[in-house]
Amino acid sequence: MIQFILTVFFLIATTANAASNSPDDMSERVKSCTICHGESDRAEQHVYYPRIGGKPVGYLYNQLRNFRDGRRHYQPMAILLENMPDDYLMDIARYFSAQSLPAYQPERHNLQPDEREMAEMMIFSGDSDRDIPACSDCHGRALMGKAPFIPGLLGLPRAYLSAQFGSWRNGGLVRGQVSDCMSKIAEKLTDREIIAIAKWLSIQEASDSPEPAGSLSPELAHRCSSIVEAEISS
Repeated sequence: MIQFILTVFFLIATTANAASNSPDDMSERVKSCTICHGESDRAEQHVYYPRIGGKPVGYLYNQLRNFRDGRRHYQPMAILLENMPDDYLMDIARYFSAQSLPAYQPERHNLQPDEREMAEMMIFSGDSDRDIPACSDCHGRALMGKAPFIPGLLGLPRAYLSAQFGSWRNGGLVRGQVSDCMSKIAEKLTDREIIAIAKWLSIQEASDSPEPAGSLSPELAHRCSSIVEAEISS
């Protein structure tokens, strides 16, 4: 609890200090974000804090609103974003989406042949008998997302990916209780499938950009309507 309080205090103090010292410089305003999520030009990253540089603008905007409005639950994020207007959240989202992908060193995991086969089947083919679409159907053939709403799956540690699957399945605090397409998909996956998928994704290179939104099928756009909802203006 003490560590949590100190973290919140430090993030708030950093945000206030950056705003007062350089109010017109977005790179200074978002220092409180990069403390946890890291700078785009640095390889190091905490395994439970995802990269945000280079992610689609609509995805970042939706997540900021979800934390602010209580649809996702993480107290430091809720405190930092409290009372921030939508326009300012969009400015933050645009800032990070315009950055290059952070450097990522693929993890080293030994996948057994059956694990690799299982992971690649679920990622690129899915399982129609269980109504599970392929990961690549939404996240793109290169698995780097679809602009402006769908995030990429590469460049993320195994521990983070596994934790997100667990939260989607169990309604964890960080993911919240709001039902979405990933929650329903994660509930249908077995533990072995989740482990294999997370291991496979974490050992891949991340070197491409999100695909255009037009490549998301109408059926999947409807299925994931809770995340394809922000208006992105230029």
